[in-house]
Amino acid sequence: MPDSSEAAVQLLGRVAGRDVQSQGGLLNGQDPTAFNTSDPLRLWIIQVGIIISMSQLLSLGLRRIKQPRVISEVLGGILLGPTAFGRIPGFTQHVFPTQSIPYLTLVANIGLCLFLFIIGLEIDASVIRRNARLSVFVSLAGIILPFGIGSAISIPLYNRFADPSVHFPYFMLFVGVTYSITAFPVLCRILTELKLLDTTVGLIVLSAGVANDVVAWTLLALSIALVNATSGLTALWTFLVCLAFTLILLFPVKKSMLWLARKTGSTVNGPTMFYMTVVMLVLWASCFFTDIVGVNAIFGAFIVGIIIPREGGLAIALTEKLEDMVTIVFLPLYFTLSGLKTNLGLLNDGTAWGFVFVVAVLDFSGKVTGCTLSSRYLGFTWRESSTVGALMSCKGLVELIVLNAGLQAGILNQKVFSMFVFEALLLTFMTTPIVNALYPPERRTRPSDAHITDITISSNHKGTGDDQASLVVSDDYQSRQRFTVVLDGFEHLPGIMALTQLIVPRTASTDVSPTKKHELQMDALRLIELSDRTSAVMKSSVADTLISTDPLLSVFKMFGEQRDITVSTSLAVVPYDDLANSVADHAKKHSSQFVFVPWLSPTVSSDNVEPGTLRGTKAEYNPLDHLFGTSSKADKSVSVIQSQFIRSVLAQITRDVAIFVDTGDRAGTSGSQHILCPFFGGPDDRLALDFVVQLCMSPSISATIVKMTKGPVEGASTQRPGQAVVDDKADAELSVPAREYQATDVTSSLGFPDTVYGQPNAQSRLQSETADSVLWARYTQHGLEKDTACLRLRAALSRITFEEASSPIPLQALVQRIQQLRGTHRRVLVVTGRSRRLAAENHHQEMKAIAQKHGYVGSGDFELMKKTIGDVGCALLVSGAPNAMVVVQAGELAIDDV
Repeated sequence: MPDSSEAAVQLLGRVAGRDVQSQGGLLNGQDPTAFNTSDPLRLWIIQVGIIISMSQLLSLGLRRIKQPRVISEVLGGILLGPTAFGRIPGFTQHVFPTQSIPYLTLVANIGLCLFLFIIGLEIDASVIRRNARLSVFVSLAGIILPFGIGSAISIPLYNRFADPSVHFPYFMLFVGVTYSITAFPVLCRILTELKLLDTTVGLIVLSAGVANDVVAWTLLALSIALVNATSGLTALWTFLVCLAFTLILLFPVKKSMLWLARKTGSTVNGPTMFYMTVVMLVLWASCFFTDIVGVNAIFGAFIVGIIIPREGGLAIALTEKLEDMVTIVFLPLYFTLSGLKTNLGLLNDGTAWGFVFVVAVLDFSGKVTGCTLSSRYLGFTWRESSTVGALMSCKGLVELIVLNAGLQAGILNQKVFSMFVFEALLLTFMTTPIVNALYPPERRTRPSDAHITDITISSNHKGTGDDQASLVVSDDYQSRQRFTVVLDGFEHLPGIMALTQLIVPRTASTDVSPTKKHELQMDALRLIELSDRTSAVMKSSVADTLISTDPLLSVFKMFGEQRDITVSTSLAVVPYDDLANSVADHAKKHSSQFVFVPWLSPTVSSDNVEPGTLRGTKAEYNPLDHLFGTSSKADKSVSVIQSQFIRSVLAQITRDVAIFVDTGDRAGTSGSQHILCPFFGGPDDRLALDFVVQLCMSPSISATIVKMTKGPVEGASTQRPGQAVVDDKADAELSVPAREYQATDVTSSLGFPDTVYGQPNAQSRLQSETADSVLWARYTQHGLEKDTACLRLRAALSRITFEEASSPIPLQALVQRIQQLRGTHRRVLVVTGRSRRLAAENHHQEMKAIAQKHGYVGSGDFELMKKTIGDVGCALLVSGAPNAMVVVQAGELAIDDV
């Protein structure tokens, strides 16, 4: 069935048999949509525009109910065909005239070959090898039983609807293959979107799906060879020739492709232009050969995809270069052609619809029964086994390819073809809701669950909350030891390394009782967004191998080894909407006490700012220009998306979070470091104070903690002598009337809450104020006592200066204090609470004045930033005061986690 060759010959015949037509345009009075053999591009562009728009519009709605994209593409093709739009008078004749179909067919078949090549790239033989027993057993059970049921139902289908000229064995073979097929590409996407890849069910389905795909394509190749052969002997020769050609590709050619990939450096830096050229030549040569010997060209493309080396992520890199054009343009064309051949109007009686129902039920039952029983025999629970069966019943686009092959071979007529298209659409649509019902998140099991040990959260970590237990302070100071860092790009790596470096205890001869380095446990979570691209799905399916080769994780792991930190790595490939939820789930699962999230501010050139000066004027430097893209060099959309991600994390997570706001002048990489911590009160500020104390356990880190209150100038009192007093009379133009604080529940303008906290009340505020006083007294009193029980705590407090200050403009007073510190310290890091709940002060009026001074009155960027890192952090960053800044938010742990 050389379909591609016939389309090309048909095109040449049409062009040769017609006189050259005029190529005049719209200005000559010609209809630009009229078909013209000398200029077919015009109508082709219109057709492509309509097809792509239809599939994308349907995808917008279906995506919300977690349906794969193939549903919208198939449904769009059916609607554009005789079932719906084709009933509009003149639509088919004007938009899809018969003369234009060969052009569409040729382009669609080119795209289909490229798509089968990508499917071959997705097939990873190592998945079958790792789970050989499971994959082979479940796969065979999911093929043999459905094939038998399909062969049985083909008897009444043939007697009722088939053309008598069609040989029944061929008809039975195609129906059996249709029942046996499982759509591996669609299955991978469903597993990824439902977060099942790392579950026991996901592992068995993935391996069984790969094996099922290989066997099913082999059966289809055999079926087409039998149909196209003039005799049984010819069919045997065709099959043997294809088998020999396949063996040549799988062994000598595969080794040659690997040698060439290494020789050209394609396994290290991605495919070179020369290597891509060789791959394309091998691809089309293989398609040509399998087409001329009587087997469809798509099989040649599929086998070439299998032989491409996986080393160094080469297969994924090749997919990234091809997938966009194939997915956006070529595949919708193919499905539209299928839709033009599908006419549900032919199912115009109860008998036909009865057969549709029977075909769908038997197809689903055969797959579910075979795969469920085999999985149960292997030792899985009934819930897991039935989920495996439901997933393996997914049909998707692979069945449509099989059906089109049967229609083009004349085995299936349009009525039977329409029945099976509707059945494939129905079963694919049902897969996601059935799996969600059978295997909800709370019932899922993972192979690694038995090796995960929950770590009891220390009482110090619990103290960040506002319950009664948080008021009890133990003399035995317990620092946080389990951290999760979030990595999603190389641009964030330097900042997260700087923050990690701060918490690493550094030994010195003066350190009384240094923390053991091996006590720190760092878990690096690599986030990869699951997009609509096939390459993203491929990354998710090979996450277990990708985690060891991902450059971001490799660099951070090496960083940890150099500093004697125990670093474990994790990788998550999830849709953007689930990124924040993945961080929250990961932190809870690994019992993390602190989650570090980076926030990049582009580096400031030293030519623009002199060392030791305050960076605050808009003419010199303004971090908002870079953070939210008000400068021409920044991408606003990226910054806004990053802000939304951080706020989603803060809203969903129940653990303590630290946002490292990287201004470019990164602190904490080496040498001494000084920290300023403003303390206004509230759970976030208490967490900031606790965190600074832990950081100061390293002898190279010192700190100044300023307890700020809004009020009349009363001078500054210090717990350590020799410190400069804050001049509250400076910047008098920013002075604003002091107002009594009113409790407000701050919510995001984007529609989701800014924090995980509930509405505060009088009791919670009283408890919070009491906790503020207790914590402040604890550290200041311990700093004066000589018999402190915790030697590490006393050593840390000896490097901290405690100050108290009152000012009508506390934020500006803090800016001035930072400027003073920068005159005596090489680097100043600010650690502040986000203070989105139970904050002791309201800085709204002063923030408006600061915004006016720096030209951000009414700026949406300013409001977005304030809601992301809080008033204090926003004011300090706008003023350009700190070298770098850490903004923390205290989490509230669930009762069962404590």
